[in-house]
Amino acid sequence: MPTKPGELTFVAPRGAKPPRHLADLSADERREAVAALGEKPFRADQLSRQYFSRLSDRPQEWSDIPAAARERLAGELLPELMSVVRNVSCDGDSTRKTLWKLFDGVLVESVLMRYPDRVTMCISSQAGCGMNCPFCATGQAGLTRNLSTAEIVEQIAAGMRAIKAGEFGGAAEGEEGAVRLSNIVFMGMGEPLANYKRVIAAIRRLTDPAPSGFGLSQRGITVSTVGLVPAMERLAAEELSVRLAVSLHAPDDELRDTLVPVNTRWRVAEVLDAAWNYAERSGRRISIEYALIKDINDQAWRADLLGADVEEPPGACEPDPAEPDAGLQVDGVPARGRAGVRPAAPEPRGAGHRARHPRPGDRGACGQLAAAG
Repeated sequence: MPTKPGELTFVAPRGAKPPRHLADLSADERREAVAALGEKPFRADQLSRQYFSRLSDRPQEWSDIPAAARERLAGELLPELMSVVRNVSCDGDSTRKTLWKLFDGVLVESVLMRYPDRVTMCISSQAGCGMNCPFCATGQAGLTRNLSTAEIVEQIAAGMRAIKAGEFGGAAEGEEGAVRLSNIVFMGMGEPLANYKRVIAAIRRLTDPAPSGFGLSQRGITVSTVGLVPAMERLAAEELSVRLAVSLHAPDDELRDTLVPVNTRWRVAEVLDAAWNYAERSGRRISIEYALIKDINDQAWRADLLGADVEEPPGACEPDPAEPDAGLQVDGVPARGRAGVRPAAPEPRGAGHRARHPRPGDRGACGQLAAAG
């Protein structure tokens, strides 16, 4: 539900829970669940191998599991969590956005992006978002609910199946030129650290070795946050090596209070201190995300301030030419028409920076998803 300007929603509304799924459970919990169904506990490992290693959710393909047990195991532990409403491809099929309908009719989106050296998937962690950033369509829609661990994981599983089958503009598995999913970014709908427990569990499923998980590298995963400091500190204690990206968008508290309302809770200095603590604990460089909005946050003096903020310890700043959605406002003034960057956008002095040049399809992959059926 849409919120008032500046209003924050940290606790998701209560509603019906999605059905239990294999990906919601740890390896031990899976064995317990299988045993409760009257099957031998080792069937849990077989089922996990089908889902995580072979990417199979079709019981007829499970030749290592007795036919009599397949449908029951599938019905109890691999229920359908989401269905495709539509796929939208662009950039010569190198970007594909998928609109999903969840079990309760809620809509979320994910995005697959193929680059010369990698395939990246941008996934959602919530339906909607409670952070209420005025330039973000997802934030303006409000928070509907948190996604379950399995709903997060199933987005990746579906993307991996599409790549394996050659549906994502490339060769199928086993053919020359076949590609694999290597990077995951939690930059779709929602604030990942506001759904902390399920996001961390999803990261474990993504990175646990088979058959417990997909066996992806933690270093290929990026978790974005607007700056929920207590959750950032909690993340630092997890001893993960995922990358942390901070959606800063303004280097000064006065402007950031408007662009990123959570700044009224945790100031720029507090957010950056928590980020540097994570960098020290994890050994990973921090990404500072900065959506450039013409005449709002693209002044040269703000670039200098940003450079000073991220110079020590080093952070990688990624300025991104923003194009806010129609109807969105910043300080009561329509944002569309002001979006974009001056011909020579200011660079943050003193900081490593990498200007992003979004594809037409990238816009929905970086927190700007506004699902609409």
